[in-house]
Amino acid sequence: MNGRPGRIRIIGGSLRNSRLEVPGLPGLRPTPERLRETLFNWLAPMLAGARVLDLCAGTGALGIEALSRGAAGACFVEPEASAARALRDNLARLKVTAGEVVAVDAQGFLRGAARPFDLVFLDPPFALDLWSVLAARLGQAGWLAARAWIYLESPRELAPAVPANWSLHREGRAGEVRGALYQRALPLS
Repeated sequence: MNGRPGRIRIIGGSLRNSRLEVPGLPGLRPTPERLRETLFNWLAPMLAGARVLDLCAGTGALGIEALSRGAAGACFVEPEASAARALRDNLARLKVTAGEVVAVDAQGFLRGAARPFDLVFLDPPFALDLWSVLAARLGQAGWLAARAWIYLESPRELAPAVPANWSLHREGRAGEVRGALYQRALPLS
């Protein structure tokens, strides 16, 4: 965003066409609607009952979209106080009770007690260059369910390093953004 507050809409599910209030914060860059629509078409068969982690949540649009489409619960990690407050306000206004907002930075969150998630949205602020660090940490210590899905969003021409057991499932681009969906592979026995 460019410093001005705004709104984005949820594009599918029970909350379809609901608007999310977006604070005007430097570096806050909601996932483009076209890319969100493509992503959730890819994820449609995997969402029912999924446990979701929206790491570097920002607006929370990805996690809220997942809840709207049948995910069982979502944990939103957002360190910026005004963005976390806006996210809590949006969840309350939409009467979404299956969302938990944790106001801490992503690296701090991943140093905590691990719990397995079925779907992780990894979309850190582009200026921080945290993709590979966060991906490596997610790949350790029980953060991912056995066949978890991981969506990674980065600048259009950047394909960050990910753990060797993440298999690229699909990728797409919208404007200056690349979205890639990976699946964690089961270890060979």
